[in-house]
Amino acid sequence: MSVVRINVLEVPPARAEVLEQRFAARAGEVEKVDGFESFELLRPTDGTDRYLVVTRWRDHEAFEAWMSSQAFQKGHAQAGGPPAGGPPAGEQPGGGHPGGAPGGGPAATGSQLWSFDVVTSATKA
Repeated sequence: MSVVRINVLEVPPARAEVLEQRFAARAGEVEKVDGFESFELLRPTDGTDRYLVVTRWRDHEAFEAWMSSQAFQKGHAQAGGPPAGGPPAGEQPGGGHPGGAPGGGPAATGSQLWSFDVVTSATKA
């Protein structure tokens, strides 16, 4: 079954719009990658500052190939370097922080990468 990678981004309220604009304007290269299945940016509604970037992949190898790709590096280029307290370069899943977008510098102040294997799933028939 598929694997899921969730990047948990800590985004100050003043930078939330910048983050959302960057994802809306992202290059879209991840959709072309072999093994890519889905992408979602989830906005918090419970008063927290944590956005979730949820990606689903055919297998771990497909995700690793994406992270190693030039398209990933291009899509995650940032002015000012990685978010403070975030993972080392290369640990953020597809969609991350496209550079050259409005608002210069990173929108997130930190991030974590969560990794899951899908054990069972269901979709509406």
